[in-house]
Amino acid sequence: MFEQFLGKLRKYEIRMRKAVTSERHGNFHSVFKGSGLEFDDLRLYQYGDDVRAIDWNTSAKGHGTFVKIFKEDKEQTAFFMLDVSASQQVGEIKKLKIDIAKEICGVLTLSAIQEASRVGLLCFSDKNERYIRPSDGMKHGYGLISELYKLVPESTKTNIAEAILVALNVLRRRSLIFLISDFIDNNYQHNLKALARKHDLIVIHLYDSREVNLPGLGIIPLYDAEKKTTVWVNTSSRQYREEMANRFGKRSAELQRLCHQNRADYISINTQEDYVPALIHLFKVRRYTKSSAPSNG
Repeated sequence: MFEQFLGKLRKYEIRMRKAVTSERHGNFHSVFKGSGLEFDDLRLYQYGDDVRAIDWNTSAKGHGTFVKIFKEDKEQTAFFMLDVSASQQVGEIKKLKIDIAKEICGVLTLSAIQEASRVGLLCFSDKNERYIRPSDGMKHGYGLISELYKLVPESTKTNIAEAILVALNVLRRRSLIFLISDFIDNNYQHNLKALARKHDLIVIHLYDSREVNLPGLGIIPLYDAEKKTTVWVNTSSRQYREEMANRFGKRSAELQRLCHQNRADYISINTQEDYVPALIHLFKVRRYTKSSAPSNG
């Protein structure tokens, strides 16, 4: 079964790579290249140097005024944060949100590892379900995908804010982070801003069609997998369906606005549809190089 899963990922990755190359939308390297600068050495201040580069601690020792020299940070880390909470167990068989989330994570891992990026993974619910330290090489990439494939979460609940704190603690250097979730959670916004400030953040918002357009099926039981409770709702009620769609629309708009304000990329993916075009679009967006910033670690 794992071989079938891996074969599917390879097929999608090749399809995506061909589309990006043939349509001249840039290339995979434009997404996974190193971003930012890292400290390299010190030298004496020369006339015309940027005063913001002065190392005041070294200069205070009285042996002259020294400036920091930075070099381009070419060793990129692609770090995947994957929400595996129970709200992801929604959708059709083999097209649950969690299934599509794992596929997207796997496809992008294959892409990143082929660009010589280091890749790491954090699967989270309201706890750390699985953490794989960033490393490089095909063997590591396939090992990560294998762990992703066989993961069975222990908890049903979600805590995005806590997961972000874990990522901020384990990633010392500026990294490319893919945060993949349905974002059915509260009070994570402040931490997401901090994550976007320190790292190059891509938010992938997953949703199921029925979260936007619930069919009128009469009075039916809806099971909340996170709270483990069942409520009966009247899906024939136009008001109820509109309220549900409005809640989703508001949550999506707020998340998109938050990403835009904090220079994070945002894409939304309907898990009942082909997600490859959305990923190709991501590569088009990423062609526009973000301004470099010194590494924070």
